Amino acid sequence: MDVLIHLFVGLHIIGIAALLGGFLTQMKAMGEGTARFGPAMLHGALTMLVTGVILVGLNQADDQSVNNIKIGVKLAVLVVILGLVYVKRDEEKVEKGLFGLVGALTMLNVFIAVLWT
Repeated sequence: MDVLIHLFVGLHIIGIAALLGGFLTQMKAMGEGTARFGPAMLHGALTMLVTGVILVGLNQADDQSVNNIKIGVKLAVLVVILGLVYVKRDEEKVEKGLFGLVGALTMLNVFIAVLWT
């Protein structure tokens, strides 16, 4: 079971990397007002959602304790990210504030995962 959990943790991190990487590679474009949500950002957020749900299930099946409040907060933040990226994915330009919000929420999700014990 540990190998399976570690596999999904790795996939979860790949999802985070795709979402955050998509944001970071467009920071210059954000400054110019031409940033857009790329497919990698949407796919990264969806990967985070699917692997996160699987990880919660695997940890509970392995009788490990799961902090449901932490998971609920992370899920709520991710749903907001997914909603914003999904709705605005086809637009040529996304407002600076909205694009920055997605980056900030992504980093918030990372810090919640790492710092909330």
